[in-house]
Amino acid sequence: MGTANRSETTVILAAARTPVGRFNGALADIPAPALGGIAIQAALGRSGVAPELIGQVVMGHVLPAGTGQNPARQAAVAGGIPMHVPSFAVNKVCLSGLTAIAIADRFLRAGDCDFVVAGGMESMSRAPHLLPQSRRGFKYGEVTMLDHAAFDGLTDAYEGIAMGAATERDAREAGLTRAAQDEFALGSQEKAAKDAAARAGEITPVETRRGVVDADEGPRESSLEALAALRPSFAEGGMLTPGNSSPLNDGAAALVLTTRSRAEELGLAWESEILSYATVAGPDTSLLYQPANAIRRAAELAGVALGDLEAVEINEAFAAVALASVDALGVDPERVNPGGGAIALGHPLGASGARLVQTLSRRLPSGTVGAAALCGGGGQGDAMVLRAR
Repeated sequence: MGTANRSETTVILAAARTPVGRFNGALADIPAPALGGIAIQAALGRSGVAPELIGQVVMGHVLPAGTGQNPARQAAVAGGIPMHVPSFAVNKVCLSGLTAIAIADRFLRAGDCDFVVAGGMESMSRAPHLLPQSRRGFKYGEVTMLDHAAFDGLTDAYEGIAMGAATERDAREAGLTRAAQDEFALGSQEKAAKDAAARAGEITPVETRRGVVDADEGPRESSLEALAALRPSFAEGGMLTPGNSSPLNDGAAALVLTTRSRAEELGLAWESEILSYATVAGPDTSLLYQPANAIRRAAELAGVALGDLEAVEINEAFAAVALASVDALGVDPERVNPGGGAIALGHPLGASGARLVQTLSRRLPSGTVGAAALCGGGGQGDAMVLRAR
């Protein structure tokens, strides 16, 4: 499934994101809708579009328990968008933020709106523990709580195991090694460290009780020796560790989109145009190759050869997923996540897809084409192809 062959083209006017906070870190006290509002307000300011001109707000959000009614609408209002603007959230696990942008694209090309705000938000730190049977009471025995983040965000609903455990199994079957995954993870950290200055342009500062947060908390110094010393996370003698997997995080990202014809009519500057979007699934719940499958389909829809992709942003949910997808695509690894990825920067579930598109849109050289993609729980994948102005 995908979109292409469009008579009208959607363009990204501007984008902004909060820093990505560590689990129980600097942003832990801020609810997801508040983070979303901060990103929305900053993106609108960068776009030059008045808030009252927005026709829809679409935000990815995976862990809504305890955040209040319609978190996307809360984020929109917090971001300065008037109450007359409809808003809704998308829950497609890790794919949510990118899917929100695809929905915005469809609103615009259908002529339903002149401007749309789309993005994603998550506070994994504030995801509560749940007592699903509490309304009927507990008459005898121990009571088990569910971790909202683990159960609703990180556990495969069909196999009943953590997505990391499933990826551990699938990576072994695919012939991936611990050494290769650790090497990829170290590369992500090193690229993120070198890219800090360029990445700063994506971020809008967040004021907290402890001060202003204006940089991602995730990137850290590491080494192959340090990574090799980490214990496996999901299986005895396993390959996936905290060092070669993405962490739990907090953050939000938002983009302001319109049609190319509207932007030109109003004299609005824009960064990039959406050439295509693709979403894929199956044949099973494996994540390994879904970013590659989605990119291949999106490139076909856009009429773009894989070798012509100047940059590829693949969500590093696990190093195994990125490695498998890069190998399957046959693209130059140097063009993949040139500024580091989720292993270093973090992975706030509902926001990551929007963050990837924002990064790709800002970094692509003029006139070049690139792709952003993620895997998603249950064995799905999303990808979007952009062309820079």
